Amino acid sequence: MSKDESNYKVVSENRRARYNYEIGDVYEAGLMLTGTEVKSLRTGKATIAESYASAEKGELFLINATIPEYGHGNRFNHEPKRPRKILMKAREIAKLKQGVEREGMTLVPLRVYFNHKGLAKLTLAVARGKKLHDKRETEKERDWNREKSRLLRDRNRD
Repeated sequence: MSKDESNYKVVSENRRARYNYEIGDVYEAGLMLTGTEVKSLRTGKATIAESYASAEKGELFLINATIPEYGHGNRFNHEPKRPRKILMKAREIAKLKQGVEREGMTLVPLRVYFNHKGLAKLTLAVARGKKLHDKRETEKERDWNREKSRLLRDRNRD
């Protein structure tokens, strides 16, 4: 683990993404949030499991991510499932949009976290959906690796 990776607080992680998708290129991006969204994120109750990113008019948006309302936000509170703008350079956005349109890929958020400066960041991946047989193969491989490590551990104890 590199030095800058150990210095952040993970708010939400999409653990099903690696099971449902073949992960390609991974990008780090900023999120445009309101004040109550940042405060709510700091409590760590956000969900990005069902979310995805969409490119519209040269901008990227995080769709279907849930950041619950902040408890002390009163009338200034935000909408929990509103689309949130993803902050990336125009060249990167164009590259991602091109990959999604041409190759049939999907933009999947992997994790939302606060970096060492306290800024909310999003790890976004270009991914291709797995078929059912690919998912089964992944599961078999995971089970075999688990069993192999058990066998090696038991063998070393003897």
